[in-house]
Amino acid sequence: MRISAALFSLAVVADVAFASSWFSNAAYNKWHETELERWLSDHDVPYPTPADRKQLEKLVSENWDTWVSTPYKNWDSAQLSEYLKQKGVETKQSAGANKDALVNQVQGAWYESEDKAQTAWGSVKDWILDTWTDSQLKAFCDYHGIPVPQPRKRDTLLQKARSAYDTAAEKAGETVSYPGNWLYHTWTESDLKEWLDTHGIPAPQPTTRDKLIATVRRNSRLAYLRAQEQKAKAESSAQAAYASLTDKLIDAWSESQLKEFCDKNGINVPQGTKVNQLRALVRKHRAEILGDTVSASAASAYGAATSNVAENAGRATDAASQTASDAFNKVVDTWSESRLKAYLDARGVPVPQASKVDELRALVRKHSHKAASGWTVWTFDDYTYENLKNYLASTGNDAAKKASEKAGATREDLLKAAQEYYASASAAGGASYASVTSYLASATDSAKANTFDTWSESELKAYLDSYGVPVPQGSKINELRALARRQHTYFKYGTSTPSETILARLGEGVKGGWDWVLNQLNMGADTAKGKAQQAKEQVHKEL
Repeated sequence: MRISAALFSLAVVADVAFASSWFSNAAYNKWHETELERWLSDHDVPYPTPADRKQLEKLVSENWDTWVSTPYKNWDSAQLSEYLKQKGVETKQSAGANKDALVNQVQGAWYESEDKAQTAWGSVKDWILDTWTDSQLKAFCDYHGIPVPQPRKRDTLLQKARSAYDTAAEKAGETVSYPGNWLYHTWTESDLKEWLDTHGIPAPQPTTRDKLIATVRRNSRLAYLRAQEQKAKAESSAQAAYASLTDKLIDAWSESQLKEFCDKNGINVPQGTKVNQLRALVRKHRAEILGDTVSASAASAYGAATSNVAENAGRATDAASQTASDAFNKVVDTWSESRLKAYLDARGVPVPQASKVDELRALVRKHSHKAASGWTVWTFDDYTYENLKNYLASTGNDAAKKASEKAGATREDLLKAAQEYYASASAAGGASYASVTSYLASATDSAKANTFDTWSESELKAYLDSYGVPVPQGSKINELRALARRQHTYFKYGTSTPSETILARLGEGVKGGWDWVLNQLNMGADTAKGKAQQAKEQVHKEL
């Protein structure tokens, strides 16, 4: 009897210890029972009905690590290795055959600690709105009667939405810790699917509105963490690019070099801008990125900047967001009918039969926010002549191989053959399509490196002609490359560049997205380094 009593006492102590050490620190300890049930339902964890609070909390605690603290422990080796690659972590030589070793590496490089995850889920309103678009934030504020002063900039929208979040939930008679469908009341099913597509998350099949909301809600924290990491990388790269720009170097650059820098770094240059104004514009953006108030004052004609880097980066992003749509519309106005159809096809948007050009443009504008993702026939659109030949030769298909060996074949001929074979393999599926996607996955880096840099003048002109873009007489090859890059950027990313929206699209769903940002930003650093000596010599002569 004494032994039984002792064992019983130990069991009670253990149970109490478990409850006090875990439940008291758990974010969900303060959740409403309906929120506990919602979390279990979102994560496909069965629970008894009816169930008391203790049962629900226990079920959540048993599954919390799997979905919140350490979700990577359920990943396969390929997913673990890909995450480490994105983080710039070299995998250990023995890790390829040892999943546990990969898990340990991922754990050391994970976005946040378990404590931080608990803290984050204790105040959802601080981050859950951050992955929303500006229009979604505006709709939320309007629907809940939240006043937002003009101009309605993103930072202001977020601040107002967060501050009124609890009040909005209370008026709706809803909870706030693990919010229900009320939070997404203003979202359409297209909005929900677009969010999932943006963050590389498959939509549930078959789907309903409730299932879409549950998938968005379940993945919202991880999507936020990914976006924050990519934003930090982009800001760091931007600072590195502009840090290499000295005043002497800016003064030494010619008008074409200044315009090239602006083009590469997404700086909007008004028509008729003079050379000195270009220099002031570059200095202004450098000041905004670096938080250099002295340089900002020197460029005061274009607006003052504060010394806070984060604030200025946000202001620069807001400005880019406001002009992106107008710039995209202007570019689309020049596109040919075939290129408009290609833009829609690359995004899986059906093109109504007998559509007129104006109707196609309207449809393109409707989907301007959507970046092309995955592999399609348009994956080959920016492949070089050699990349296309190598691809066709690798297929093992007689017709494709013959096309790659044809004497006098132009890049357009090879592109057509590559697209035709891809379409055929995609329709057939099976081993043929698996072989194609395997090749594309392995060839992406080499095929996309220094896009357009090795293209001939005739190839660049033909590419621009496919857009219906006239080539100005006397254009130099670097100007043609810049023009081609601009068209390609809009074709691939729509209005998701250069605004902050792209930062949320740099996860698993958009291949090559991060490379694009680096290419855009690094031009400042690379050009500065490559031309530094030349600039110094020129300045010496002028002095």
